[in-house]
Formats: sequence, C-alpha cells, structure tokens
Amino acid sequence: MDSLAPPRLAAALSVDQRDRLMRCARPVDFPEGTRLFEEGGPAQRFWVLRTGTVTLDVRVPGRRPAVIDTVNAGELLGWSWLFAPYRWHFGAEAMTRVRAYEFDAVTVRMMMDADPGLGSALGHLVGQMLAGRLVSARTRLLDLYAPHGSGL
Repeated sequence: MDSLAPPRLAAALSVDQRDRLMRCARPVDFPEGTRLFEEGGPAQRFWVLRTGTVTLDVRVPGRRPAVIDTVNAGELLGWSWLFAPYRWHFGAEAMTRVRAYEFDAVTVRMMMDADPGLGSALGHLVGQMLAGRLVSARTRLLDLYAPHGSGL
C-alpha cells in the first residue's frame, strides 16, 4: 500500500505503521461546495487529501465565515480529532471536487495507544501541521482585520 500513502504520511511513518494505518483508510469523494465539518461540531474523523482543495474557515458574527487556510492534495485535513474534547475548531468546505482517504478517529487513537511509535509519529505529524495552520490563520486574520490605511 505504499503507493497509496500521501508523501508526508509516507515520510513520517515506517512501512509497517503506514500499511496498518492505510488498512483502516476509506476512500471518499466530496463534490465542490460540500461542507466537511462545522466549527464546534464533533471531530470524529480526519482525512488525507488525494486531490482537490479544501478551505478552512472561522465564524465571524454578522459576516460570512472568514477563510483562514487552504488544504491541498497530499495534506492532512483535521487535527481536532486528536485532542479532547474532540470538537472542530474551524469549519471546512470543498472548494473543488475532493478525493481523500478518510480515517475514523477512535480507531486511529486506539492504534496510537497500542503502538507508542505510531502514536509519537502521528502526534509529530499533526503537531507540525497544526503549527503551520496556526501561522497561516494568524496571517490571514491579520490581513482581514488589521487596520489598513495610508496614514496620510
């Protein structure tokens, strides 16, 4: 199953870990415009995108949700599944048709508990992704809400 594993997943895990994880993957297909999850909803799964683009957004009172990041093919979508209380911190929408591998969060957390090496590797992968997402979200929010003006 190595050829099916996305590059970042392939680099982060041993062949055995990757094979075990990919055995519990389910291929899914989302049409453009599909809401994959809503901010505050239960985080019961996550995805690795094979094709397509997903935007992450945050609710803004009195306005449309603000897009704070974009997830592309080969990237992991979702991190809230790993941290209690397992609620989404953002919303997500397919901007194009998306094909992905879907993983059940409870199953993967049990695998991580049973195999500390897998748990550490996935924890590091999610941590790296999360750090990147937070920097991107901060930058986008500053672009959206920072005072703009010429100062003249």
